[in-house]
Amino acid sequence: MTAPLQPQPPESIPEAAVRCRGLRYAFGTVTAVDGLDLSVTPGEVFGLLGPNGAGKTTTMRTITTLLPVPPGVIEVFGHDAARQRMAVRRLLGYVPQQLSADGGLTGRENVALFARVFDSPRRERADRVAQALEAVGLADVADRLVSTYSGGMVRRLELAQALVSAPRLMILDEPTVGLDPIARDSVWDRINRIRAGTGMTVLVTTHSMEEADRRCDRVALMHQGRIRALGTPDELKGALVAHRREADGESAEAAPPTLEDVFRHVAGSGLTGPGADEERGEFRDVRRTRRTASRVG
Repeated sequence: MTAPLQPQPPESIPEAAVRCRGLRYAFGTVTAVDGLDLSVTPGEVFGLLGPNGAGKTTTMRTITTLLPVPPGVIEVFGHDAARQRMAVRRLLGYVPQQLSADGGLTGRENVALFARVFDSPRRERADRVAQALEAVGLADVADRLVSTYSGGMVRRLELAQALVSAPRLMILDEPTVGLDPIARDSVWDRINRIRAGTGMTVLVTTHSMEEADRRCDRVALMHQGRIRALGTPDELKGALVAHRREADGESAEAAPPTLEDVFRHVAGSGLTGPGADEERGEFRDVRRTRRTASRVG
């Protein structure tokens, strides 16, 4: 079935926060990413969408230099991810699916640990930690053990950990998995507030089409390691409407499609997975949910 919109080539955007050219990655005989071309514009929220096994997390890990790629395949703000790995890492904040906060430490201690990992200057470290906690709304509970935090608070703490290095590019892998709608909105409100104040670029994966529709400036729909369609959510939905009218004679009065309808059209399959779980949960529930996500993602 023909995709509503074809992926646009990376050369079509002159300046890119992230640029991938023909990205391929395999685990043994299994190809996870198969010839991906992609550009992310500085300052935008870009969503990488698809079902489990589509190649989203592998793509993220190559961009963060956690998985090796040949020279010339990935650039982050002009830095080659193969030749300039440390330069790329200094530009990034990364919030993975897996739980990255330590429940046996306080919120402040967790963020301070990341400040040391990112080699923040010692004389600036305490201020940076305080600013990161304030940015995500956790200053009042910074000295509580993380094991007492709710699921939404844990995710906001992980944002603070990634923000302490003042990244130009924030990479979020399923940032709201396992959270209820109120907690999801809280996390996104913080992300958007920080982005508005700093111009930070956000690259996010999510299973939630509704979340992507509301939060992303542009989205790429991945299936079986390839990008099948790319554009703004409204562009993709509008293209599907046009396709249905041309192919099936669908009337203008028909119910407007959703982004999930677009994905079903492009990939021929529905969306399932841990992102459908909206239980709020506490710290131990977050850990359990993330472990499940890592096994099936």
